[in-house]
Amino acid sequence: MKKIIATNPIARHNYTIEDTYEAGIVLTGTEIKSIKNGKVNLKDSYANIKNGEVFIYGMHVSPYEFGNIYNKDPLRTRKLLLNRREINKLTGLIKQKGLTLVPISLYFSGHFVKVELGVGKGKKLYDKRQDIAKRDAERRMQKAMSLKNQG
Repeated sequence: MKKIIATNPIARHNYTIEDTYEAGIVLTGTEIKSIKNGKVNLKDSYANIKNGEVFIYGMHVSPYEFGNIYNKDPLRTRKLLLNRREINKLTGLIKQKGLTLVPISLYFSGHFVKVELGVGKGKKLYDKRQDIAKRDAERRMQKAMSLKNQG
């Protein structure tokens, strides 16, 4: 059972996601409490592999209001937990194909906080325009169908 906490609104807009991975994340106690309150932002975040380990950068977790001295830096680098095989596969994809690791969503899986990582290729401006036009056309078709069904 997944309970989504936060999503990255620009991940699918700026990248064509080819594959997704589920990763655990190393957090402190006050960060967990803040995340449970929904005070997390993935908008400018990205992931990278460094020395055989995966880290997430730019994920903003607001300080817990009752955390006083136990609060950590809101933008600190956090380690992601993946299997060695998955890390090796991701390393190969990033180096050879020039793909990027983008966090798509943050959610609870049981009692654990998980990150859905997407392996994606950056979209060009014309790709983004094409996607917007396609979505707009689908909306117009749905509206026309609903009006036809009502009348």
